[in-house]
Amino acid sequence: MSGEPSDDELEQIREQKRKQLKEQAGEPDEEAIEQKRQQQEAQKKAILRKNLTDGARKRLNTVKMSKPQIGEQVEQQVIALAQSGRIQGKIDEEKMKALLKELTPDSKSFDIKRR
Repeated sequence: MSGEPSDDELEQIREQKRKQLKEQAGEPDEEAIEQKRQQQEAQKKAILRKNLTDGARKRLNTVKMSKPQIGEQVEQQVIALAQSGRIQGKIDEEKMKALLKELTPDSKSFDIKRR
């Protein structure tokens, strides 16, 4: 052997160099992004667990299954209220129903009249 690195070693060196260049350029790698997203998700769940009763949390999860956008809106609303300190006690199922009613647009009903 002539002291030349093998193809595998060259690829490892190249990968390390790519990571170094990304770090120097300030680009976060995918692992860091995923880790940050998981951390934010854990914080969100902790805030919701702290401020919602079991019944309210079940209702919210049910809404998220059927209407994900509305479920996300309600979660953001609860988190904003909690972070601003405007929640006294826990949000129970009745308060959750009121929140959901506020955030869901009235369903349009059509009256069909036959002549």
